[in-house]
Amino acid sequence: MMELSQKDFERLYQHIQRNYGIDLSKKRQLIMSRLSNTLQAKGYSAFEPFVDDIIAGKDKDMITVMLNKLTTNYTYFMREESHYEFLQDTVMPEIAKRHERDHVISIWSAACSSGEEPYNISMYLLEYFSKLPGVWDTRILASDISQNILATAMNPEYPPESLEKLPTGWQKKYFIKKPNGNFTVTEALKKNVIFRPFNLMDPIKWKIPFDLIFCRNVMIYFDQPTKDALVNRFYNVTVPGGYLFIGHSEGITKSTCPYQFIKPAIYQRKA
Repeated sequence: MMELSQKDFERLYQHIQRNYGIDLSKKRQLIMSRLSNTLQAKGYSAFEPFVDDIIAGKDKDMITVMLNKLTTNYTYFMREESHYEFLQDTVMPEIAKRHERDHVISIWSAACSSGEEPYNISMYLLEYFSKLPGVWDTRILASDISQNILATAMNPEYPPESLEKLPTGWQKKYFIKKPNGNFTVTEALKKNVIFRPFNLMDPIKWKIPFDLIFCRNVMIYFDQPTKDALVNRFYNVTVPGGYLFIGHSEGITKSTCPYQFIKPAIYQRKA
């Protein structure tokens, strides 16, 4: 394993925190263990020139690889099931009423990773709104900072165990088994998700405000001021009465949070 000097560690984590909001100030050992093999594969013999190149922004793909290595997070379908119960029982009926004239839904999966979350949301939307009168636009926005992970999400391949919590009927309806035993999603499900690259540190400039924003298990990497600033940006693009879902292991500063707390990990912008 390559040694990371204190100087290069400070340069690297400060650059990452400043540009991507990720707090790695106490993760020196993690950085060394997760990046050493990658550096060697890229032809680096030490961390110093690698840090120089990262700060210079010479190789965008290398930055993406680095961020993926440092923020690896196991994901699967039906993660944090209480969110989907609330989506089904509370949020979708409210959305249906709010959009009974235009029939256009506005939901954002703000850190979609390899696609499980937005595809999971889409299953609920397709099941619910297909039973209502009229034609509904149920497409949702899914974003991630990594172009590579987005490419994976757009043409996904999931192991059988990641589908285990889904209803058997949904597994048959929305997935196609591949020769190697893994699964991909149907074209109908693919078409219901719009994938876009986005850095959560950037201003949010999507055209219409959102009925619901999912941003789960990404703010665990942010320090508190970065979290608070991001939550305020989310609030500004949430419709009155709309919701923010965060991960159950994440915290929001209640004294400054503009949303109203509804239940653990669920917040609402009051009308």
